Amino acid sequence: MVRLKNRYIVLQIEPRDPKDSSNFTLSSDAIMQVIKDKIEQLHGDFGMASIQAGFTAKYCNEYTKIAIARARHGPHKLVTSSIPFINKIGSRNVNVRILYIGATIKKCFCFIKQYQEKAFEEVCVKLKTPEERRAVREAINNFQSALKSME
Repeated sequence: MVRLKNRYIVLQIEPRDPKDSSNFTLSSDAIMQVIKDKIEQLHGDFGMASIQAGFTAKYCNEYTKIAIARARHGPHKLVTSSIPFINKIGSRNVNVRILYIGATIKKCFCFIKQYQEKAFEEVCVKLKTPEERRAVREAINNFQSALKSME
């Protein structure tokens, strides 16, 4: 029997207007639908048929604006070629960047952890009070508990 290989795509979704970031909400379903719509627009019926089996949005974090999408190996190239052209989710203008493409979800979470720690160090330089640092550290710890549950 042939093993089906997947690729996990780590995305960063940022609103174009910084004022919008406070009330900007994300859901896995909305991300999955907007990616499918863009694939249909760019690659047509062939693109939709090729990604139909196995394409889902596996993880979505509203606070860090990071999501993970899963696609089969092969058609993942159609997904990754379509993602940079996404400029709207719902009614909001967004920028979508591909941060990482991995073979396992565990490696993706390890990448996200390293990426968030680097971002935390950059943010800590700007924070003035220990309470602010503690709040940011708690958000990172919540992510780490999700990572441990995946193991």
